[in-house]
Amino acid sequence: MNILLTGSEGFIGKHLHNSLRDLHNVIGLDKKLNQDILNTDLPDEVDLVIHLAGSSGVRHSLDNPQEYWENNVEASRIIFNKYKDKRILYASSSTAAEPHMNPYAASKFLMETMAPENSIGMRFTTVYGPNARDDMLIPMIERNAVQYINVNHHRDFIHVYDIVCAIKTIMKSSITGVVDVGTGFSINLNDLMTSLGMNVEKKIGKHYERLDNLASINILKELGWNPKYKLLEYLRKEND
Repeated sequence: MNILLTGSEGFIGKHLHNSLRDLHNVIGLDKKLNQDILNTDLPDEVDLVIHLAGSSGVRHSLDNPQEYWENNVEASRIIFNKYKDKRILYASSSTAAEPHMNPYAASKFLMETMAPENSIGMRFTTVYGPNARDDMLIPMIERNAVQYINVNHHRDFIHVYDIVCAIKTIMKSSITGVVDVGTGFSINLNDLMTSLGMNVEKKIGKHYERLDNLASINILKELGWNPKYKLLEYLRKEND
């Protein structure tokens, strides 16, 4: 199968590419390869599209809304129009459930509203694992570099390997629309730090951030997928 994978050099994209390349012809596309969807000739011979490219992060979107419009909305519009007759799996976000809260959430919600009928938006929760961005919470915990946490926030943390397995499960299915991709369990950030024996400054989260991004994973479970990784076990093993 010829699979177009956008964002192939990103956190999730690299892991997915490594997992698919032995069985499929994966055509990677990424800005890091000097390929911008906004001005790149897209391949015609494609059987499946996995669209992971785009800008991420709530706080960065507040100061750079135009970037999120271009990289998430306009770039996705190009992908959706080009491959409207193909099966498309695309990266949405748990933030899309409350699109009024910030430009990132709004951009992901708009992607969902304009996606073709034969597509599935994957609302990822909070992803962690090897090669995650240094500014994400779990890598900061691993480096003992957390400066503060929001005590009123709960997060559904999912390992990138579970994300890859979920995407491969969705590939084999015919589901369309939008599906949550998380563990179905969220943990309070203050409780997380306490469990790890870490004492950091405590704050109340900003109004533009979700209080809880808990995923509903019944659809994925019906497809035979279940998460294998547990956050606390992962962190304690990493620190051994």
